[in-house]
Amino acid sequence: MPRRSRETDAGETRCSIGRALEIVGDRWNLLILREALNGETRFSEFKDRLHVASDVLTQRLGVLVEGGVLEKRPYREAAARSRMAYHLTPAGRELVVLFGALQQWGDQHCPHPDGPLVRRGSRTSGQALRVAFVDEHGVEAPIDDVDLGVPVADATARPTA
Repeated sequence: MPRRSRETDAGETRCSIGRALEIVGDRWNLLILREALNGETRFSEFKDRLHVASDVLTQRLGVLVEGGVLEKRPYREAAARSRMAYHLTPAGRELVVLFGALQQWGDQHCPHPDGPLVRRGSRTSGQALRVAFVDEHGVEAPIDDVDLGVPVADATARPTA
């Protein structure tokens, strides 16, 4: 069976991973999102925490806003001009799964000699959490059973634009 093209006639990728990486795949974008997931919202906070150049930060924040994972909201401190804060959208908050998976993978495959700095945990129960693939019935699938390339039955019938 021939492989389906990952590109459309317009040159856009049909691959979900490729499209996601266009938004979050840059190192700085991932670090900005990590800070946003930790509650940071202001340009100055991102700049101070990440030690990133202002022009790079401005460009990366623009990509994240255009990609729909951050949204700009105005704020004003007393006696100061209005500025923009960057808040996670619902789509941005869902990236916690990606970060949890990266953290879990890093803890297991490239651990720090002193152990992890933080762990994944439930806010309500305090229980430790781990990231896993779960089927529609809530049953966890072993990693060796996961296939990220299962064809969608009607994928060729859908418009590509």
